[in-house]
Amino acid sequence: MLAGCRRALPAALGRALRGRAAAGGSGGRRAVSTSWCPVGAAFDAKQQRGSAAGRETGLFGVPELSCPEGFQEAQDKALQESEQLVQKACSTPPGPEIVMIFDQLSDALCRVADLADFVKIAHPDFAFREAAEEACRSIGTMVEKLNTDVELCQSLRQLLADEVVMGSLDPETRRVAELFMFDFEISGIHLDEEKRKKAVNLNIKILDLCNEFLTGSHLPNRIDKHVLPEHIRYNFTAEGNYLQVAGLHADCPDDLVREAAYKIFLYSNAEQLRCLEELLASRNSLAQLVGYNTFAHRALQGTMAKNPETVTQFLEKLSDQLSQRTQKDFEMMTKMKMKLNPQNSKLMPWDHPYYSGVLRAERYNIDPGLYCPFFSLGACMEGLNSLFSQLLGISLYAEQTQRGEVWSEDVRKLAVVHENEGLLGYIYCDFFQRPNKPHQDCHFTVRGGRLRENGEYQLPVVVLMLSLPHSTRSAPTLLSPGMMENLFHEMGHAMHSMLGRTRYQHVTGTRCPTDFAEVPSILMEYFANDYRVVNQFARHYKTGQPLPKSMVSRLCESKKVCAAADMQLQVFYAVLDQIYHGKHPLKRSTTEILKETQEKFYGLPYVPNTAWQLRFSHLVGYGAKYYSYLMSRAVASMVWKQCFAQDPFDRAMGERYRREMLAHGGGREPILMVQGMLQKSPSVEDFVNALVSDLDQDFETFIMDS
Repeated sequence: MLAGCRRALPAALGRALRGRAAAGGSGGRRAVSTSWCPVGAAFDAKQQRGSAAGRETGLFGVPELSCPEGFQEAQDKALQESEQLVQKACSTPPGPEIVMIFDQLSDALCRVADLADFVKIAHPDFAFREAAEEACRSIGTMVEKLNTDVELCQSLRQLLADEVVMGSLDPETRRVAELFMFDFEISGIHLDEEKRKKAVNLNIKILDLCNEFLTGSHLPNRIDKHVLPEHIRYNFTAEGNYLQVAGLHADCPDDLVREAAYKIFLYSNAEQLRCLEELLASRNSLAQLVGYNTFAHRALQGTMAKNPETVTQFLEKLSDQLSQRTQKDFEMMTKMKMKLNPQNSKLMPWDHPYYSGVLRAERYNIDPGLYCPFFSLGACMEGLNSLFSQLLGISLYAEQTQRGEVWSEDVRKLAVVHENEGLLGYIYCDFFQRPNKPHQDCHFTVRGGRLRENGEYQLPVVVLMLSLPHSTRSAPTLLSPGMMENLFHEMGHAMHSMLGRTRYQHVTGTRCPTDFAEVPSILMEYFANDYRVVNQFARHYKTGQPLPKSMVSRLCESKKVCAAADMQLQVFYAVLDQIYHGKHPLKRSTTEILKETQEKFYGLPYVPNTAWQLRFSHLVGYGAKYYSYLMSRAVASMVWKQCFAQDPFDRAMGERYRREMLAHGGGREPILMVQGMLQKSPSVEDFVNALVSDLDQDFETFIMDS
């Protein structure tokens, strides 16, 4: 998932790593440093605690951030620099320098805002989190002010209106100029002063509603404990005479527990319902105010899909192709439920996750405990290192940090080094569980890459965040197959950040349309599920025995069990997202729309008095874009089958992948990048067929298991 991305390595730097390379260093060619050690050595089997060396610094090597108060200093510097750049932009004649100044302005603000976005959720010290939150608010206010600055916009508009100058610009510079203008326009810069103020107020209101909805989507519901049968109460947290239900308990084998959790956790809440309705209405008002038919039209401009009509066509065609397979999956789940619970065999929404898991385990004997010993974190990191080396000529080296550079002693810093180009950037790996750390796997851009005014390249810095267990006295950190796949997924984001070496930070790395941003990460999942790749690193941590091919095959095939029903559920969510962000006023309540859409695009019955949409937190960050996961997977599937399935280590294909898809960041239209890689323009039908063909069972594995 995007937001930030880094992985923490399981072992401390066993040998003292002398020297340093601060995250603030400049780019350019660099030989292998004596302060680097191979990534495998950094993941020592028994140690996870490293020691910092050298002089004291601040977070990510930013001197000001050695204490929480440093955020005030950092944001003051950024705001002061921004004011100077605004004056410079307004006095510079039309030309490429205008785009460079705008990018410097964007970089000055993002260097603080992006870093603060990560710190406010991940730093263990409340004072740091609070200071980072305040910095985000201050920078956000400045961004809103700049997006409605008429004089600043006019300097860019003059450039775009000058056909001679625009014709002389390279494609990336033209696109970045257009993207900056798009940011102005969606903020209502072209409106009169009264309407501009309305747009600003709507933006502020939407931000507040998003925060309110996000908070409400995670709050537990509570119920009088006497309402539930006594024998299932222990599954929930007691609070006096009440029980707290904080989730769906989807993996619980007791049908009654899952049913109770579903009905209580998803019970409609009037305040949360009001918040959602206000959020959707406000987004629609803003979109129409700035000239779009719907919020979906506004959100999808510049994406691979381009417009909501294409998204709807894609989702409806996919649903049609899945319908028979989904029905068969539901029939299998129903038979399993009848077998285990003859008294109540009707399949309900709370049954899908549980019984699909039971079917996978029964058919393929997939016990994560059998796989974990082969997936030590050190081995997985060596596997990634080997893959990147063969495919892209890139190596990962662990580098010792300075005192104060990281926020937890088990965070590891990786230098990403190309065999010819030298140091490309840094990945901070925050991999391990700790109190109050968010339980989410994601990638954060802390600093974007860009070509500086002095000709040096500003190195990108990212964080990969996971929630892995620490090592024990008897064993290193061991990953389940799902954890291993997530590690590969997030490393896909990280490589995109490292190799999207654009001239402008505004479009660097993963700063690209959402429906393209997930392609590199999902593509890495295909590598993680290929035996030829896995065989290079999966070794039993005690015996050194390789993971048998039959176990990898069974694991891959098990993921196809009920996969059509799983994908159908994602289609349902994506369609619901499109309807909510489509034409307003909505014809029915959000709950009535949920019921109707669930019956049409999912198939399992709606449960009265529930309101699943009030827990749909993706409506905040992925409003009108939830389809992106499915479309990105379709593209990744096509790239894998056409370019890497025959040989996952093909260096020529790796270079083509870098050149056509990774190198441009968001500086090129996403569909053009896909066309360059596939050497054809994919249709909606191609996207659908790619997803559906992934569901087909492998004949060799089927015969072997039979």
